[in-house]
Amino acid sequence: MKTKLTIAALSLLSVLSFGANAAAQQISSEQAQGMQPMGSISVSQVGSAPMDMRHELSQKAAEKGASAYRITEARTGDQWHATAELYK
Repeated sequence: MKTKLTIAALSLLSVLSFGANAAAQQISSEQAQGMQPMGSISVSQVGSAPMDMRHELSQKAAEKGASAYRITEARTGDQWHATAELYK
């Protein structure tokens, strides 16, 4: 029974890690040239790290079907906010 539970848990973790690898990646304005723009997104959060902002942008971009995003605005402080352009 424990073996089946362990195998099921490992299978779930491998699926989750694959999903994390399928996230959109951040690109520069030079890299964005030649790519097809497909809209923009924004994220805001209170009291977290810049890596959390990148993670949120990447996840939201992937949900919209983008393969990449370019940050166009970012503000930090007690609450951070970021806006990004999406690309195929």
